[in-house]
Amino acid sequence: MTNNQNPRDILNLESHFRWLRVRRRTASEWLAWGLWLLSLAILLEYTWSSFVEGETQATVLAGALFFGLLAAGVIVNIMRGVDAQSIHKYRSQQIAQKDDALGSSSEPDETQANGRPLTRRQFIKTVGMAGVTVGAAGSTALVAGSQMLGTPTSGGVYRRPWWVRQVEVPTTGIDWDMMQRVDAARNTLAGNPALGRFASQEENDYLETVRRQNEFNRLTNNEAGFTLKDFALANAFSGTRDIMPRTFLGPRQAPRPEDLGVDRWQGSPDENARLLKVAMQQMGAATVGIVELDERTRKLIYSVDNDGKRLEFENVEHAYEDTEKRVIPFAARWVVVYAVQMSDIAIRRAPTKIAQMATTEAYQRGLMIQNNVQEFLRGLGYQGLGEAELNGLGIAPALAVLAGLGELSRLNRVVTPEFGPMVRIFKLITDLPLAPDKPIDAGIARFCRTCKKCAEACPPSALSFDTEPGWIPIGEWSNPGHQAWFEDSVRCRRYWYEEAGSNCGICFSVCPFSKRNRSFMHDLVRMQIATFPELDELTRTMDDAFGYGVQKDPGDWWDLDLPEYGIDTHKD
Repeated sequence: MTNNQNPRDILNLESHFRWLRVRRRTASEWLAWGLWLLSLAILLEYTWSSFVEGETQATVLAGALFFGLLAAGVIVNIMRGVDAQSIHKYRSQQIAQKDDALGSSSEPDETQANGRPLTRRQFIKTVGMAGVTVGAAGSTALVAGSQMLGTPTSGGVYRRPWWVRQVEVPTTGIDWDMMQRVDAARNTLAGNPALGRFASQEENDYLETVRRQNEFNRLTNNEAGFTLKDFALANAFSGTRDIMPRTFLGPRQAPRPEDLGVDRWQGSPDENARLLKVAMQQMGAATVGIVELDERTRKLIYSVDNDGKRLEFENVEHAYEDTEKRVIPFAARWVVVYAVQMSDIAIRRAPTKIAQMATTEAYQRGLMIQNNVQEFLRGLGYQGLGEAELNGLGIAPALAVLAGLGELSRLNRVVTPEFGPMVRIFKLITDLPLAPDKPIDAGIARFCRTCKKCAEACPPSALSFDTEPGWIPIGEWSNPGHQAWFEDSVRCRRYWYEEAGSNCGICFSVCPFSKRNRSFMHDLVRMQIATFPELDELTRTMDDAFGYGVQKDPGDWWDLDLPEYGIDTHKD
């Protein structure tokens, strides 16, 4: 600077640089702007994803947050510019007055040239902002690379996100000494008219009459979800499912290795697990897990199947069936448990014939997979022993938990990390040696302790409001020896007949884990649930605020552009 340089020129020069202000930002300011841009990017992606998914309330609220944060950043930038201009003008005037007073050139002092040293307050502010920014960026990176950091399932077919941890014992307790094998023909409602033995014949007849009358009334009144086209679609799936072959031993049509003149397949348990899982995914299974049978886990296989036939283990080479029993060889030591997706788009229209169709269609695909797997195992030279009756053979939720497909939830059903409760569980037994899977902990059961959204939404109040899962069943339809939120199955089934006019599924659709929105934000929430349960109550509150869990209008289902089977096969 020279003595004869005009202070106004200095002001103009500094004003020119004020609009860039690259040199004038502190480290904490740069970190704050980085955090601001990252937050904007996540909110924009979430807004767009919610819009595409048709989640109106989430779109509006996320969009409002995005534009609010954007406006706040712009305002802060403008206000800082005004403040900076005032400071520059004040300092320029001081420099000009000093030069006039000295009447000679003055070198800028070292403090002005190099900036003032950081105060303790500025240091703490910079370190704090750095921690927040690094934490946000680190969380984003952990979600982006979640599967690369995860542990593969048996066979190494796929990796789950790192926050889905494999554990030695399930997240809800098991008392193997107390547990006994279940007589499914006597103690389950599956396959029984109305309430089965848990009601008198007169009450069962009454419920059947009321159900038919409810269906007729809704049909003749042309209610949305109960119109003729809705009935026709639901009956199409149930009718074809009932004529598809469903057998314990399988179709037994595929040629065996000896029929082809070769030895049967030989592989390590891990190789076999990979082989079978890849084949089953091609057949339509969403996820596959494996449980090894021993003295304890055999208790999860029914003692009597749904149709009244005994299920017995014998020291024989080949399984067989007669008029009284189905025999499982002790050598068949592996249970293959697989999940089939249900259409969350249809279930969100429950209770209607559209939602009922989604359930029936999932059972139909599960049966088709069973037949295919039984024939595939036969072609390798092994046995595949399937469900001879709908929901037969064994306790599906318990086997799914041990196979690592998901965790037992407040629904008293399995909730999976990928699809939430929007699945149906199937199982078969084989003598092909397989590497077993482990149970998982994704924070699901822990979140259920706080959430209770399904219990609040259940029309007949059939779900438990207890914070902790209990050990005492509330009816003979539940097996003792395990910890669960036991539901009142009779009350639930009575609601189907007396009021719904179809099966229900509202508890499935309101579950926070049932969202299939691919937004990055949902992965962040899943990671939080698994790793930081202190925020679970806030997460439940935000789930309500963003409009999730609200049933959709069944009348608009026929106007949708649906994916195949009404499902998204992407694994979250």
